[in-house]
Amino acid sequence: MTATPQPDQIRKLVLRVFAELGVKAAELLEMNETLFVKNRRYLARSYRAGGLMAMWLIDLGVLQFYAADGQMLRTINLFHEMEPQRAAA
Repeated sequence: MTATPQPDQIRKLVLRVFAELGVKAAELLEMNETLFVKNRRYLARSYRAGGLMAMWLIDLGVLQFYAADGQMLRTINLFHEMEPQRAAA
């Protein structure tokens, strides 16, 4: 069974990818996170830092990264690429 990604895991992943894409440490500290809710349903989260934007489409399990001009830079399928966290015995 695939574990559902948790917001703190996604936030860490976004910060890591933003850094890989050249966002400076000071800009990462000021990352803006927005929740998207429609009809009381939690649909997505967006993250912005250093001119880049990431969007987590929760139901689809997809995290997409965009340049300032809207060009898609990277897509991560969270259901296939994130390993479940295991608790220590």
